[in-house]
Amino acid sequence: MEQSILNSVKKIVGVGAADTAFDLDILTFINSAFSTLHQLGIGPLGGFFIEDSDAEWDDFIDPDDVNASLVRTYVCMRARMGFDPPTTSYLIGALNEQIREFEYRLSVNREDTEWVDPNPVPELTVDEFGDPVIVDGGGAGG
Repeated sequence: MEQSILNSVKKIVGVGAADTAFDLDILTFINSAFSTLHQLGIGPLGGFFIEDSDAEWDDFIDPDDVNASLVRTYVCMRARMGFDPPTTSYLIGALNEQIREFEYRLSVNREDTEWVDPNPVPELTVDEFGDPVIVDGGGAGG
């Protein structure tokens, strides 16, 4: 399997690895997909972008990660949609639906493994006798 991100996407969109005429266009759509993945919480914390065919999939995501194959397919679909979209509205709609489904699945998979409760229940504080300590919430009057 091709490890170069750019070359694997070029293959999906029908451009040969040696043909560099469309690299800037394809790179733009690849990096746009990586930006969306970053917003979904997928990939390196500082974000990720590529500039040439040297960047490999393993640079973005661990191949053992549950999302690795979804990420590869998602980036290819997004690049195809931007670079060479289907000619019929039916196929465009179907590809857009697949892209949305992949975004949902990636988000759900990430939440299953990395979710943090935004409103954690505070730990109960007890006094020296083991009785709960009631903390005044700062309400009015009293």
